[in-house]
Amino acid sequence: MSEMTNVAEIFGQDVFNDTVMQQRLPKKVYKELKRMIEEGIELDLDTADVIAHEMKEWAIEKGATHYTHWFQPLTGVTAEKHDSFISAPMENGKVLMSFSGKELIKGEPDASSFPSGGLRATFEARGYTAWDCTSPAFIRHDAAGATLCIPTAFCSYTGEALDQKTPLLRSMQAINEQSLRLIRLFGNTTSRKVTPSVGVEQEYFLVDKKKFLQRKDLIYTGHTLFGAMPPKGQELDDHYFGTIRQRIAAYMKDVNEELWTVGVTSKTQHNEVAPAQHELAPIYAPCNVALDHNHIIMQTLKRVARRHDLKCILHEKPFAGVNGSGKHNNWSLTTDDGINLLDPGKKPHENTRFQLVLACILKAVDEHAALLRESAANPGNDHRLGANEAPPAIISVFLGEQLEDVLDQVIRKGEATHSLKGSVLETGVDTIPDFIKDTADRNRTSPFAFTGNKFEFRMVGSSDSVSAPNVILNTIVAEAFSEACDELEKAENFDEAVHQLIKKYVKEHQRIIFSGNGYADAWVEEAERRGLPNIRSMVEAIEALTTEKTITLFEKFHVFTEAELRSRAEIKYESYSKAINIEARTMYDMTSKQIIPAIINYTKTLADAVNAVTAAGVGASVQKDHLIEVSSLLKDTADALKVLVEVMEKASAMDSGKDQAFYYKDAVVPAMNALRTPVDKLEMIVDKEVWPMPSYGDLMFEV
Repeated sequence: MSEMTNVAEIFGQDVFNDTVMQQRLPKKVYKELKRMIEEGIELDLDTADVIAHEMKEWAIEKGATHYTHWFQPLTGVTAEKHDSFISAPMENGKVLMSFSGKELIKGEPDASSFPSGGLRATFEARGYTAWDCTSPAFIRHDAAGATLCIPTAFCSYTGEALDQKTPLLRSMQAINEQSLRLIRLFGNTTSRKVTPSVGVEQEYFLVDKKKFLQRKDLIYTGHTLFGAMPPKGQELDDHYFGTIRQRIAAYMKDVNEELWTVGVTSKTQHNEVAPAQHELAPIYAPCNVALDHNHIIMQTLKRVARRHDLKCILHEKPFAGVNGSGKHNNWSLTTDDGINLLDPGKKPHENTRFQLVLACILKAVDEHAALLRESAANPGNDHRLGANEAPPAIISVFLGEQLEDVLDQVIRKGEATHSLKGSVLETGVDTIPDFIKDTADRNRTSPFAFTGNKFEFRMVGSSDSVSAPNVILNTIVAEAFSEACDELEKAENFDEAVHQLIKKYVKEHQRIIFSGNGYADAWVEEAERRGLPNIRSMVEAIEALTTEKTITLFEKFHVFTEAELRSRAEIKYESYSKAINIEARTMYDMTSKQIIPAIINYTKTLADAVNAVTAAGVGASVQKDHLIEVSSLLKDTADALKVLVEVMEKASAMDSGKDQAFYYKDAVVPAMNALRTPVDKLEMIVDKEVWPMPSYGDLMFEV
């Protein structure tokens, strides 16, 4: 039996958190740092020197030899450059270990090799990382030893954001300023800050490492490009919340312990819907900290898997035909003195502030639905959204019976006078107590659902950064708050004006509210009648980044400049084209070097069997029919491969950008699907020993 883990003892032991700073920093320095964080002012170099020295001493005590500015460029993964604490040799042959305030606050990685979307010429190499002091530094232990990781933002020499963190911090400033304006209207004079709080549920697959390495598609693209469904999939619903297998439980234990030591509040773990699929969820954290923690979670899931001879797959659709993976972004707004602006209270019909917040959010989501959809767009999510396993690509809002009833009263009567109460759930079992049900059910088909005191944005892809969805949410809600405050601050009769404004917003944007089955074809038709956008692919979604409305929105709140938005659109078009190109080349490689040669050898074996049986004077009709079917599918495979090669060559000859991305979507992806069809049929009828790679059944059930 393994040694028991004392979570309270190990939690945060490798984090330079508030407790450590209080213990190690001089009182004056600690107070100055806290003041700087609370007021958002610049840290002076003398104070930074003291903090850096104590941080270095603490890190060395933890075994660290190097430090890194840990940042999130527009590559979808984190980046880091390691520097040792060695500064200079001394006359006695020893070395001096130092870490200055300047080194803490600012780093200078080469920016020329990161995506910039045309913001800078390739030869313009200088970039800066800047310490995000609101997200604590931590020690990472791995094969390189112990490394002090300092969360940072990353920008160009001329100040443009080249990362995921910078615009998120800007959007947090925007929502803070506008939220404070709103709550001041309701008499709140004590709260000094409003922070978006986020909890990110992370889904992932685990497969055996040896089998993973036998599939080029998994190695190069992170998901399977070929694969026939096994006799059993997820149809019995026996994996969801099922007993966790011992090998996976051991893996989860190690993941939790690593996360706890670096201050990630790993809370929930369970089997997900598909075989080999699982989920991990932490407790809520401030938006930027939640972003950092989610990257730490993804890295830890992958790193620990290798120790268990497993591979962690974060792709949105590793296996066709079974549930894909996403991450649910749970978002709320909380003041520094503990008030959740999205908490309706026991009597939401009397909670005017909540009604206004809710009405503003409905307005924001309705007016910027395309932009919110774009924030969840990536090539992998194109396989998942709208596939009866995840929300549809149509943005709608689920509120539940109680809030819908309150808003209906507002529309009909100008104000709500009562709220529906939760009824008693009678189990019919004497030994199980009856209890009060929640006032609303959940709707797993809704992309944006209210769940008690938060909104759950369920469209985000499992491999994606949660920065973009939260940048969008923070900014569009800040805009709605700002417009509401502009009107209410000049009102002569506030009470009358606020009720009129709530009614106006709800009435104008009620089309975004939908509580039915988002998977039904009828909803697609209904959404079209309502005028809601249905953006089915990443390439179509990108256009929302550069509309006049989007540019005006982000420039108004200083979150993005027009140049930054256009650069991000360019990067996304290129990243889509590159991702599909890699997938197409991998399909070509697998088909020409593995599948076709294996089938040719198999047809020879079948032909030899036909000849041998015929020579023996016995009818060989079954063998002949099988040979004819396999040979026909082999020809279909070769023909489809030829078409794929043709469209790949045409795509690669095009200039990168929007047109190329659309060509990959409209021509290359269909050609890939056409190639997959005969190959998957072949897998179903060819001897398992002949097939050149592990099957879906091997990967999903043999873990």
